[in-house]
Amino acid sequence: MQPGINIFLGPNAQGKTNVIEAIYYASLGHSHRTHLDAELIRWDAAEGCIILDFDRRGVANHLEFQFSRAKRRRILLNGHPIRLKELIGSINTVLFSPEDLFLIKGAPAGRRRFLDGEISQASPAYYHELIEFNRIISQRNTLLKRIRERRADTSMLSLWDEQLVTSAEKIVRKRLEAVRKLNMLANLMQRRISSDQENLTVSYEIHGGEDMTKPFASWYNEMLRKSQETDILRGSTSYGPHHDDIVMTVNGINLRTFGSQGQQRTGVLSLKLAELEFLRSETGEYPILLLDDVMSELDVKRRQQLLHFIRRERIQTLITATDAAYFPAEGMGQYYHVRSGQIST
Repeated sequence: MQPGINIFLGPNAQGKTNVIEAIYYASLGHSHRTHLDAELIRWDAAEGCIILDFDRRGVANHLEFQFSRAKRRRILLNGHPIRLKELIGSINTVLFSPEDLFLIKGAPAGRRRFLDGEISQASPAYYHELIEFNRIISQRNTLLKRIRERRADTSMLSLWDEQLVTSAEKIVRKRLEAVRKLNMLANLMQRRISSDQENLTVSYEIHGGEDMTKPFASWYNEMLRKSQETDILRGSTSYGPHHDDIVMTVNGINLRTFGSQGQQRTGVLSLKLAELEFLRSETGEYPILLLDDVMSELDVKRRQQLLHFIRRERIQTLITATDAAYFPAEGMGQYYHVRSGQIST
């Protein structure tokens, strides 16, 4: 693979996205297309693997994922078994796929995943905290259901509430810090793409936090106390970072509600380019950029802006496309042709 731009050309359903999917999986330990590892194995096979050799700061690494329909996945880094939390941050990527064009108008969960994935690659400690928070929420929700069924007492909630507040505060503070940086970077990208016609604002919205006059810990404790009866009835926790959202506006207009399709696509593109710059500022190097069949989704102007940026910054990029006409005739890097799962130059 070339250090610059690598373009994988071929008709649909030939295996181009498998290349992107494998590298993304190596970065975060899950696919962007499925939550089931079994679906990564060929339908007629019992086992499968992903093998990736990469250099990080001049050090050669060998990463291997072993999949089996009968056993749990194994991850090996340089021949040694590792856990998922040790994988995060080993190789960083930014993925831009057609699904990301729905990032703005889709559900809040997608925007939270975007933000958490970005911060986790820059800070493995944040990823560990996220795992801990999800464990606390799961345990608290189980207890709420037991209380609802009169199999436990409400006094037992205090232990989980204390842990939830501590973890939630850490997560939200880290998210707020990341969004502040993203806001600045995304606005720079938006102004560049729109020829200084549009200002993009990215802000973090705390669920129920319209009037937060108290410190985080005090506010969360108060909200958990107020919602306790409702939480017991529902069997779920009403307040916490698992309900928060990212809000994007252009020139003061909410992109999700009132933005045109063109503005929404420019907003997503600006956000993805900002993600590249964010990870570079946090880790000291650009991540690998993965562009999966987005050239056909962008108009000529946005396509040119994207290609100009990655060529200028010399970012290692993998692009899948069906037509070479999307790219300039010269200076675009290495082309590969994909047909029936086979790659040729």
